[in-house]
Amino acid sequence: MKILITGVAGFIGAHCAHRLLLLGHEIVGIDNFNNYYSVQLKKDRIDWITTNAGAFKLHSKDIGDKEQLIEIFNNFRPDYVLHLAAQAGVRYSIENPDAYRESNLKGFLNILEACRTHPVKHLIYASSSSVYGANQNTPYDINDDVNHPLSLYAATKKANELMAHSYSHLYQIPSTGLRFFTVYGPWGRPDMSPFLFTDAIQSGKKLRLFNHGNHQRDFTYIDDIVESITRLLKCAPQPNPEWDAKKPVPSTSSAPWRILNIGGSQPIELLSYIALIEQLMGKKAVLELLPLQPGDVLATSAETKQLETLINFKPLVSIEEGLQHYTKWFKSYYL
Repeated sequence: MKILITGVAGFIGAHCAHRLLLLGHEIVGIDNFNNYYSVQLKKDRIDWITTNAGAFKLHSKDIGDKEQLIEIFNNFRPDYVLHLAAQAGVRYSIENPDAYRESNLKGFLNILEACRTHPVKHLIYASSSSVYGANQNTPYDINDDVNHPLSLYAATKKANELMAHSYSHLYQIPSTGLRFFTVYGPWGRPDMSPFLFTDAIQSGKKLRLFNHGNHQRDFTYIDDIVESITRLLKCAPQPNPEWDAKKPVPSTSSAPWRILNIGGSQPIELLSYIALIEQLMGKKAVLELLPLQPGDVLATSAETKQLETLINFKPLVSIEEGLQHYTKWFKSYYL
């Protein structure tokens, strides 16, 4: 298959490129290598891919540049698009809203336009569990209400789902939005809690825990994410013949469009998660327990039966095993 991956130097993008190259697919990657976090880490991920899985065509471009994006589509003509490029981060969106407009809204529209002018067999794009926002019904179901986002980041991801639906309806672009639940593992992002916790414990820095550490998160190991995406690529959505416009189901449509949760379905309290890391690092955390912050979600937990039925796969890696792999990599890369 010819697969275009945006955000290929990112955490999930790099792992997907690595797996798909090993499976013999032709990959073209796009990444703007922005400095939201370490550019060197992104470059090292690319080196890891090419050293272990083979070379691929890499474009250091920004998806906000429509002309350059269309040119890449003109030259490569991908069969499948895995769109993982985005400005991430809940708290960062409060401080830097313009970055989310450019990447998550304008950039996503450019992806949709490219898929319109060069029809693809399947567009898979990254949404987020953050879209569930103020909804406190857990586990989160793909048909739950998601109309009350608690951050601009979440609002842009919800907007992506709506934008994709309009293009699927108008131009019959098969699209799947994946609501990711706290993905972790080797080469993980340094702005995510697994790194922040591990780094603070290793260095003896004070670890700030909001909501007094009582948050629950559904952590998902990267290998389970990649296996799910690999299986999903060829499972392009079809219009749902049972979809009723008078009683609309939020996760499917009369268009070739759908939304899926992708998570480990193993929610754990952050204090317990930190205790596991303490054991693996052989050091105790220095904790500072703080109140709940604006935009924070109390608990996340994924209902993934729809995805599991579709691809005949359920996440296999336990939190204990996943953290073993992660801390081993952390030590080898950072220490």
